[in-house]
Amino acid sequence: MEKKEKWIVAVAAGVGAAGLAYALWPKNRIPKSAIVQPFDKSRYMGLWNEVARFPNSIEKNLRNLTDEYSLNEDGTIKVITRAYDFDKNKPVEATGKARFTGPDTRGKLKVSYFLPIYLDYNILDIDDGYNYALVSGNSLNYLWIISRESTIPTGIRTRFLSKASALGFDITKLEWM
Repeated sequence: MEKKEKWIVAVAAGVGAAGLAYALWPKNRIPKSAIVQPFDKSRYMGLWNEVARFPNSIEKNLRNLTDEYSLNEDGTIKVITRAYDFDKNKPVEATGKARFTGPDTRGKLKVSYFLPIYLDYNILDIDDGYNYALVSGNSLNYLWIISRESTIPTGIRTRFLSKASALGFDITKLEWM
C-alpha cells in the first residue's frame, strides 16, 4: 500500500471511530453543577440500602440490595454490594473499587467491579446527616435513592424526586424496593 493510501485508510478509521464514539456517547449527561459539593467522603462510608432505582440489566431480579463503603489506604473506596437474587434463590455479593474523578470534596466518582471498566457514580443530593442520598450514573438512564435505613422520610423523598425531575429524570420509572 502506498503512503497516500495508508494516510486515507488512517483518516477513514479515525473518522469512523469518532463517529462510533459520538453515537455511543450519552446525549443526556448529568450537568456538572448537579453534583454535590462540598462532599465529605468519611461521612459517606458505611452501609447503604437501596430504596428505589431505575430498572437496569445489572440489578435485574435482585432485591434487598446494600452497598458498604470503606476507605482503602491508597485513597480509593472499597465497595461491597450484597443482594438477594430471587431467580437463583440465593444471596449474591460483588466487591468493587471506587475512585474520585476530581477532588474528593466533590461527589463524583467512578466505580468498577470488573477492572478496568469504570462506571460513573454521581451523588446528586444528600441530606445534612448523610443518611439519604440521590445517586446517578453518567446519564438520565440510571438513578438510585439510597438510605442508611430501609425507608426514606416523605420530606426527603419529595426533595429527591423534585431534584431528579428538574434534572430531566423520568421519575415514573423508579422501582421502589
